[in-house]
Amino acid sequence: MKKLEWGIVKNKLTTSGRKSYFVIFIIFLLLVGCTPNESKTERQANLNLASQKSITKKKMKIAIVIDTKEAEKAWNAFRFAVAATKKGHQVKVFLMGEAVECEGFIHEKYNVDEQLKKFVEEGGEILACGTCLKARQKEGTEACPLSTMNDCVEMVEWADQVLTF
Repeated sequence: MKKLEWGIVKNKLTTSGRKSYFVIFIIFLLLVGCTPNESKTERQANLNLASQKSITKKKMKIAIVIDTKEAEKAWNAFRFAVAATKKGHQVKVFLMGEAVECEGFIHEKYNVDEQLKKFVEEGGEILACGTCLKARQKEGTEACPLSTMNDCVEMVEWADQVLTF
Protein backbone atom coordinates (compact mmCIF):
# COMPACT_ATOMS: atom_id res chain seq x y z
CA MET A 1 0.00 0.00 0.00
CA LYS A 2 1.22 3.45 -0.88
CA LYS A 3 0.85 5.94 1.96
CA LEU A 4 -0.12 9.50 0.85
CA GLU A 5 0.23 12.84 2.65
CA TRP A 6 -1.85 13.52 5.77
CA GLY A 7 -2.17 9.83 6.61
CA ILE A 8 -4.68 8.94 3.88
CA VAL A 9 -4.46 5.33 2.68
CA LYS A 10 -6.68 4.39 -0.26
CA ASN A 11 -9.20 7.21 0.52
CA LYS A 12 -9.52 6.18 4.20
CA LEU A 13 -8.31 8.41 7.01
CA THR A 14 -5.87 6.63 9.31
CA THR A 15 -5.42 7.38 13.00
CA SER A 16 -2.25 9.35 12.32
CA GLY A 17 -4.14 11.27 9.62
CA ARG A 18 -6.87 12.21 12.12
CA LYS A 19 -4.20 13.50 14.49
CA SER A 20 -2.67 15.57 11.69
CA TYR A 21 -6.02 17.14 10.82
CA PHE A 22 -6.72 17.84 14.48
CA VAL A 23 -3.33 19.58 14.88
CA ILE A 24 -3.96 21.65 11.73
CA PHE A 25 -7.44 22.56 13.03
CA ILE A 26 -6.03 23.70 16.40
CA ILE A 27 -3.34 25.78 14.65
CA PHE A 28 -6.05 27.34 12.47
CA LEU A 29 -8.11 28.24 15.54
CA LEU A 30 -5.09 29.81 17.20
CA LEU A 31 -4.30 31.81 14.06
CA VAL A 32 -7.81 33.22 13.83
CA GLY A 33 -7.69 34.15 17.48
CA CYS A 34 -10.07 31.78 19.22
CA THR A 35 -9.88 28.68 21.35
CA PRO A 36 -11.98 25.52 20.85
CA ASN A 37 -14.07 26.40 23.94
CA GLU A 38 -14.70 30.02 22.88
CA SER A 39 -18.31 30.65 21.92
CA LYS A 40 -19.31 32.45 18.74
CA THR A 41 -20.50 35.44 20.81
CA GLU A 42 -17.19 35.66 22.68
CA ARG A 43 -15.25 35.42 19.43
CA GLN A 44 -17.36 38.22 17.88
CA ALA A 45 -16.88 40.39 21.00
CA ASN A 46 -13.10 39.88 20.80
CA LEU A 47 -13.10 40.80 17.10
CA ASN A 48 -15.16 43.94 17.81
CA LEU A 49 -12.76 44.96 20.57
CA ALA A 50 -9.76 44.42 18.29
CA SER A 51 -11.30 46.49 15.50
CA GLN A 52 -12.16 49.31 17.92
CA LYS A 53 -8.55 49.41 19.10
CA SER A 54 -7.29 49.70 15.54
CA ILE A 55 -9.80 52.47 14.78
CA THR A 56 -8.81 54.51 17.84
CA LYS A 57 -5.92 56.63 16.68
CA LYS A 58 -3.39 58.32 18.87
CA LYS A 59 -3.70 62.08 19.11
CA MET A 60 -0.34 63.50 18.12
CA LYS A 61 1.67 66.55 19.00
CA ILE A 62 2.66 68.10 15.67
CA ALA A 63 5.28 70.82 15.17
CA ILE A 64 5.29 72.71 11.89
CA VAL A 65 8.22 74.91 10.89
CA ILE A 66 7.43 77.35 8.08
CA ASP A 67 10.27 79.36 6.55
CA THR A 68 8.60 80.73 3.43
CA LYS A 69 5.90 83.19 2.66
CA GLU A 70 5.52 81.71 -0.81
CA ALA A 71 1.75 81.99 -0.98
CA GLU A 72 0.74 78.47 -1.93
CA LYS A 73 3.21 76.72 0.41
CA ALA A 74 2.37 78.90 3.42
CA TRP A 75 -1.36 78.57 2.68
CA ASN A 76 -1.10 74.76 2.49
CA ALA A 77 0.98 74.63 5.68
CA PHE A 78 -1.72 76.50 7.60
CA ARG A 79 -4.49 74.45 5.94
CA PHE A 80 -2.74 71.31 7.18
CA ALA A 81 -2.39 72.84 10.65
CA VAL A 82 -6.11 73.69 10.73
CA ALA A 83 -7.10 70.19 9.56
CA ALA A 84 -4.86 68.48 12.13
CA THR A 85 -6.18 70.70 14.93
CA LYS A 86 -9.78 69.92 13.93
CA LYS A 87 -8.96 66.20 14.21
CA GLY A 88 -7.92 66.75 17.81
CA HIS A 89 -4.14 66.84 17.41
CA GLN A 90 -2.09 69.42 19.28
CA VAL A 91 -0.34 71.63 16.73
CA LYS A 92 2.30 74.33 17.10
CA VAL A 93 3.73 76.41 14.24
CA PHE A 94 7.10 78.17 14.28
CA LEU A 95 7.60 80.91 11.70
CA MET A 96 11.13 81.79 10.67
CA GLY A 97 12.75 83.70 7.86
CA GLU A 98 10.32 85.40 5.54
CA ALA A 99 7.46 83.35 7.01
CA VAL A 100 7.28 85.84 9.90
CA GLU A 101 5.50 88.06 7.34
CA CYS A 102 2.62 85.59 6.92
CA GLU A 103 0.30 87.43 9.27
CA GLY A 104 -1.69 89.83 7.13
CA PHE A 105 -0.40 88.24 3.89
CA ILE A 106 -3.16 87.93 1.28
CA HIS A 107 -2.43 86.65 -2.22
CA GLU A 108 -5.01 86.89 -5.01
CA LYS A 109 -5.43 83.09 -5.01
CA TYR A 110 -4.15 81.97 -1.57
CA ASN A 111 -5.33 83.82 1.52
CA VAL A 112 -2.58 82.90 3.98
CA ASP A 113 -3.82 85.32 6.63
CA GLU A 114 -7.27 83.71 6.63
CA GLN A 115 -5.81 80.23 7.23
CA LEU A 116 -3.48 81.60 9.92
CA LYS A 117 -6.48 83.13 11.73
CA LYS A 118 -8.50 79.89 11.40
CA PHE A 119 -5.58 78.00 12.95
CA VAL A 120 -5.46 80.37 15.93
CA GLU A 121 -9.27 80.17 16.30
CA GLU A 122 -9.03 76.36 16.41
CA GLY A 123 -6.62 76.62 19.35
CA GLY A 124 -3.35 76.33 17.47
CA GLU A 125 -0.21 78.02 18.77
CA ILE A 126 2.10 80.14 16.63
CA LEU A 127 5.63 81.23 17.52
CA ALA A 128 7.67 83.65 15.42
CA CYS A 129 11.47 83.95 15.30
CA GLY A 130 12.39 87.14 17.12
CA THR A 131 15.63 87.66 15.17
CA CYS A 132 13.74 87.28 11.87
CA LEU A 133 11.09 89.77 13.00
CA LYS A 134 13.72 92.30 14.11
CA ALA A 135 15.58 91.96 10.80
CA ARG A 136 12.36 93.12 9.12
CA GLN A 137 11.72 95.88 11.67
CA LYS A 138 8.63 94.02 12.90
CA GLU A 139 7.45 93.14 16.37
CA GLY A 140 5.63 90.11 17.69
CA THR A 141 1.84 90.17 17.79
CA GLU A 142 -0.76 88.36 19.86
CA ALA A 143 -1.17 85.78 17.08
CA CYS A 144 2.59 85.55 16.37
CA PRO A 145 4.49 86.29 19.57
CA LEU A 146 8.21 87.02 19.52
CA SER A 147 10.08 83.77 20.18
CA THR A 148 13.61 82.39 20.20
CA MET A 149 15.50 79.47 18.69
CA ASN A 150 15.31 77.84 22.13
CA ASP A 151 11.50 78.01 21.79
CA CYS A 152 11.82 76.30 18.40
CA VAL A 153 14.03 73.56 19.87
CA GLU A 154 11.58 73.04 22.75
CA MET A 155 8.72 72.77 20.26
CA VAL A 156 10.61 70.10 18.30
CA GLU A 157 11.42 68.21 21.52
CA TRP A 158 7.73 68.40 22.51
CA ALA A 159 6.44 67.07 19.18
CA ASP A 160 5.77 63.51 18.05
CA GLN A 161 6.08 64.65 14.42
CA VAL A 162 7.83 67.63 12.84
CA LEU A 163 6.91 68.99 9.42
CA THR A 164 8.66 71.72 7.48
CA PHE A 165 7.31 73.97 4.74
